[in-house]
Amino acid sequence: MSIIRQGTRADIGLLLEGTFPYVSGGVSSWVNQIIRGFPEYTFALCFIGSRPEDYGDMRYALPDNVVHLETHYLHDGREKPPVISHRGDPAVFKEVRNLHEQFRNPAARGGCPSLIGNILQHRAGGMYREEDFLYSRESWNFIAEQYRAHCTDPSFVDYFWTVRIMHAPLWRLMEVAENFIPVRAFHTISTGYAGFLGAMLKVMTKRPLLLSEHGIYTKERKIDLFQAEWIRDNRGVLEKDTSEVAYFRHLWVRFFEALGRECYANASRIISLYEANRLRQVQDGAPAERTENIPNGINLPALQKLRANRPARTPRTVCLIGRVVPIKDIKTFIRAMRTVANRLPDVQAWIAGPEDEDPAYARDCRTLATGLGLADTVKFLGFQKIDELLPKVGLLALSSISEALPLVILEGYAAGVPCVATDVGSCRQLVEGLDADDKAMGPSGIVVGIADPQALANAIIRLLDDDDAWRQAQAAGIARVERYYTQEQMFSRYREVYHSALAESNALPPAAEKG
Repeated sequence: MSIIRQGTRADIGLLLEGTFPYVSGGVSSWVNQIIRGFPEYTFALCFIGSRPEDYGDMRYALPDNVVHLETHYLHDGREKPPVISHRGDPAVFKEVRNLHEQFRNPAARGGCPSLIGNILQHRAGGMYREEDFLYSRESWNFIAEQYRAHCTDPSFVDYFWTVRIMHAPLWRLMEVAENFIPVRAFHTISTGYAGFLGAMLKVMTKRPLLLSEHGIYTKERKIDLFQAEWIRDNRGVLEKDTSEVAYFRHLWVRFFEALGRECYANASRIISLYEANRLRQVQDGAPAERTENIPNGINLPALQKLRANRPARTPRTVCLIGRVVPIKDIKTFIRAMRTVANRLPDVQAWIAGPEDEDPAYARDCRTLATGLGLADTVKFLGFQKIDELLPKVGLLALSSISEALPLVILEGYAAGVPCVATDVGSCRQLVEGLDADDKAMGPSGIVVGIADPQALANAIIRLLDDDDAWRQAQAAGIARVERYYTQEQMFSRYREVYHSALAESNALPPAAEKG
């Protein structure tokens, strides 16, 4: 653990996995926006990452109302407890069995409370330590029995080490929960590890837990896990069924689904950005009565000023603003630009975003651009200040295979830049409108299918090569963002959320507060 800024207590504890302040991007920008939007509250930040070498320096300056920041890395190779052979407590592992059965059969849980509190009580009493999980006879028996009952992969060795690797971060999170400074309410910006930490903190302290999901964590994890090459499948050729997911991939998916359900079960408010994601949360186990939508909002006055800096003629510059990572599908954008450049030889394609998150993928993207003869057309700009970039851009492009409600589209609209986007997340809503009044404004760009470079190219050409269509899309984008997606609207909704959570916390007895 590293403590960057030490505090003693705060109003809101923000639980941040792989985002602010060490990673730039839409979610981090939103976190920065929220903290600065509520100077009347103090914030304690808990950053959870993979390994220290995966992150550089902070990408954001900490606002004055951030009174505490601690960082934790779940895969930094810390030393394990010394090996001590012992039996383990059968009563504790009975609770562990019950908890895993609850994870495995969430539908049978019904209205039963989560059993995680029982495990945490055993840990607090010194009856369930990390060494109990790693070295005890009861733990070995439990893993072996689970393998015999459920595993369809023939390798017990791989099963054994997968279980150990999978659960190792949870012990680190328990330590984080036990030592986090007192706050009046917790706010996690995802499920996953941060959400599970929030669930444990809620159980330990009785303080309210809020959840704001931008993308659906389990959905994005599934995409990562299905593409992961490190997950083993030991079945022989004749044993494999192409319609079935390999057991260890399925095991990892169920693990993150279980973490998500624990967060949903313990959160008093579950917030998504738009209706399709709210319904997905309910499908994944969130109590429908606790879910709601609060869309992102942008600093309209600051971005409106950028329109005055735009040249009289629409620049033939297409810009993709985002991290150079597979989920943004930068390769589809590059392939599309080959077709666009054939039709519009003077076009420029800018990719504005950091390349350090997945250097191998970034190298592949550069190689692809060169191989397609686009070295003079496609420019990798790295991280850019949006107020300097947007006036020079004629069209924004978003080629992602997964998104939530992209702030960059709204920022582009406010600055007078229409967009072409894949049909992911809320992009169709942002481009074509949600209800009748919204749709009456007209489309503010074009929506295309996922991983379809030809359709993306055609949409870019259509808007850049038709001044009337471009100006109609620009006008619709400006009208849409000004009516529905302002920062003031978002702050008003979150002010009520925070006020309600802190009032709930104030009504709790002081003895319930940890620390």
